[in-house]
Amino acid sequence: METPWFLKSLLVALLMPPGNGLLLLGVAGLFRRRRWAFGLAMVGALLLLLQSLPPVSSALMATLEERAGLVIQGKDGAQAIVVLSGGLFTDATEYGGDTAGARTLLRLRYGALLARRFDLPLLVAGGRPEQAARSEAAVMADILANEFGIKVRWQETQSRTTAENAAKSAEILRAAGIGRVVLVTQAFHMPRAAHLFRAAGIEVVPAPTNFTAMGRSAFVPSDFLPQVSAMQNSYYALHEWLGIAWLALTVEGSAAR
Repeated sequence: METPWFLKSLLVALLMPPGNGLLLLGVAGLFRRRRWAFGLAMVGALLLLLQSLPPVSSALMATLEERAGLVIQGKDGAQAIVVLSGGLFTDATEYGGDTAGARTLLRLRYGALLARRFDLPLLVAGGRPEQAARSEAAVMADILANEFGIKVRWQETQSRTTAENAAKSAEILRAAGIGRVVLVTQAFHMPRAAHLFRAAGIEVVPAPTNFTAMGRSAFVPSDFLPQVSAMQNSYYALHEWLGIAWLALTVEGSAAR
C-alpha cells in the first residue's frame, strides 16, 4: 500500500466510528493521571454510544438523503447510465472468486432495472482493490451479464475513490459523445458523487437507491439500544460529510483563489 494512501486511510479511520471514540478513550488511558482524562473518557464512551443508536444514525443519514433527490421518474435527456461500485467480497469461495459486496449489489440491481426501463447503455465504474484479483467494474459487468442479462457498454477499471470514479468515467463518456447520464448509487452517497461528476463536466440525473432514513416509521424502544447496523450507518454518513467538507476546502477553495 502506498504511504500517502495508508496515511489517508488511517486518518479517516480515526475520525470515523468507532475509531473516533476509541481514539478519545485511548488518549484518556495514556493520560489517566491528568484531571481531564476521566472527562475525555466519558466523552469517548458517549460518542460511541450515540453513534450506535438508530435514531442518531438515521438523523445523520437523513441530512444526506434529503440532498440526494427524489426517486427518478424519467431519464430526462440522459444518454447513458453510470453505476458506481461500492466494494467487493474478495475470494468468495462459493462464487469461485471475487463478487459484489452488499452496497455494490444494491446499486447493480437498481441500475439493471433502469437500464431496462430507459433502454440506455451502461457504464460501471470501480478499480481493483488491493486484495482483489479483478477490478470492481469487471465483477459488476459479469454479474449484470450473467445474472441480470444486461451487457455493459463501458468499464472504468482504474479508480480507487469516488473522485477518480467521476474523472475517469468522464473521460470514457466524453470520448463516446455523452454529456448527460443517469447516476446510480446509494442515497447517502449521491450528494458527493453527483457533485464530483458535475465538476468533471458530466451532467447528472440522480437515481438514488437504498434510502435508509427518509420515510422511516416511528422508532420502537429497541431502537434506543446500541446496534452494529446503526454504527455502520453513522460511519457512512460521517464519511460522506467528511468528503464533502474536504471538497469544500480543496476544490472550491482552489477555485476561489
